[in-house]
Amino acid sequence: MKIATIIIRSLIGLLLLFASISYFLHLFPEPPLAGNMKVFNDGIKASGYLMPLVKTIELTCGLSFITGKFNKITFILLMPISTNIICTHLFLAPEGIPVASFLFLGNIFLLYTKWDSYKGLFTA
Repeated sequence: MKIATIIIRSLIGLLLLFASISYFLHLFPEPPLAGNMKVFNDGIKASGYLMPLVKTIELTCGLSFITGKFNKITFILLMPISTNIICTHLFLAPEGIPVASFLFLGNIFLLYTKWDSYKGLFTA
């Protein structure tokens, strides 16, 4: 179980680092979007702060996953982002479901591995 945790944590960390670094350094051209996904993306860009905030959190989480530091808080911090990513791909851009599913399910698996640390959050 420990080896699986390290592998999944490292893969998610690399994915998050790649996505955030390529966003900030403009390594790749933005793919053309159409329909509702374009409207959604234009709305996020119009806010001016949301995409840089999300990519900064992704960069921080990616570094945490790769270094193995502060993982318990990082698993929680990444959950709303991974939920939004999977929902965006389920409803607006189905071609991205495999990667989004890996991120979401991997995050759930990582939360499960530290579940004893989170039990106190769910007691009345």
